[in-house]
Amino acid sequence: MRLTDHEREILSGSEGEAARLAMQILVDLGEIYGAGEMLPVSQAHIDMTLYMVDAGVEFVERLAELGGRFAVPTQLNPSAIDFRRCRELRVPAELEEKSRRLERAYLKMGAVPTWTCAPYQQGMIPGFGEQIAWGESNAIAFANSVIGARTNRYADLVDVCAGIIGRVPRFGLHLSENRRAEALVVLEGFTSEMFASSAVYPLLGYLFGEIAADRVTALAGMPESVTIDDLKAFSAAAASSGAVGLFHLVGITPEAPSLEACFRGGAPEPVVVTPRMVAEAEERLSDSTVEHPDLVALGCPHFSADEFAALNELLQGRPVDESIACWVFTSRAVYAQIERRGLLARLQSAGVAVFSDGCPLQYPVKSWDFRAAMSNSAKFANYCYSQTGLSVVYGSLRECVETAVSGRVSREAGLWRRN
Repeated sequence: MRLTDHEREILSGSEGEAARLAMQILVDLGEIYGAGEMLPVSQAHIDMTLYMVDAGVEFVERLAELGGRFAVPTQLNPSAIDFRRCRELRVPAELEEKSRRLERAYLKMGAVPTWTCAPYQQGMIPGFGEQIAWGESNAIAFANSVIGARTNRYADLVDVCAGIIGRVPRFGLHLSENRRAEALVVLEGFTSEMFASSAVYPLLGYLFGEIAADRVTALAGMPESVTIDDLKAFSAAAASSGAVGLFHLVGITPEAPSLEACFRGGAPEPVVVTPRMVAEAEERLSDSTVEHPDLVALGCPHFSADEFAALNELLQGRPVDESIACWVFTSRAVYAQIERRGLLARLQSAGVAVFSDGCPLQYPVKSWDFRAAMSNSAKFANYCYSQTGLSVVYGSLRECVETAVSGRVSREAGLWRRN
């Protein structure tokens, strides 16, 4: 790689051992991918924030001990726990201790304690064309696609290095030539009634990810009425079923004003997605034998203030059945917002537990006697059994609420299920 004089100085240790180590890792990455040079990034979002293995904790602590400091604004993905409600969440002592070690190391290096997987809905939101270094699959897909910022799918710990150096190798989705669509998906047979249900967007994302795999893929047929929260759910599902770092929604996302713009020429033969395929995807994401889930898990990705308002409206003050735990995960920023608005108190009085900082896929399941969960997140449903051992049912937010209130799975007959 061609390095600037300053970059070579960092690599020789002029800015300390932490910076030297981070630069060496980034240079090695660039060499692997054939990058010719480095490029500056304006910010980083770190994915390796929840405790999974000791090596991750030790790597971050080592960088902090060596004097590592973030050179650009750097924010944090969720932890494995809610730092302020460890007892309520029954967090085991070892998990809390390892999580707090990560917290101390990141804060020592100057990270912003956002603890959210939806950084595009608060705080340091990048602009169109802005070069960034983000980890977290749903955030990467959303930033690249919906915002039009530019980042690769940075793996755990590489994003930490990028934050320390403020640079990344110049390759992949940072480059305009690699953002052109390679495949096309077309929606056919969908009605306005179907698109009016927020439950369809995670399922479309799940199907889209299976089709796209690791290709930049365009999708035609998405309605202009799609909301930011719908796009969040689509991004999360697509990035869980496929290695999706960038997608184009024709007529909606900023790099896709037309099919011709997506492909910079003629489009290939499309893959058609129908309501029946959505129904089949929903069946794959649900265990039909589950009748009485004991957990309703919401906030994967983290709930927005609008989603909390919708949840409150659907509950209408009705209490959650005593046989079910209804847990919602969000960021500290949104938590404070709904607390100020009085939404938090209303939800808590109905029996809803709201957690910040943490991830619903990482809660300490061994500390609870849960057997089955229900969620409106296709990402959660896709990962649930492999990460928690729980059976899972996918449903709309309305269905999740009715299930939480009644104590048994509530499903609505209609929409794509009729096809």
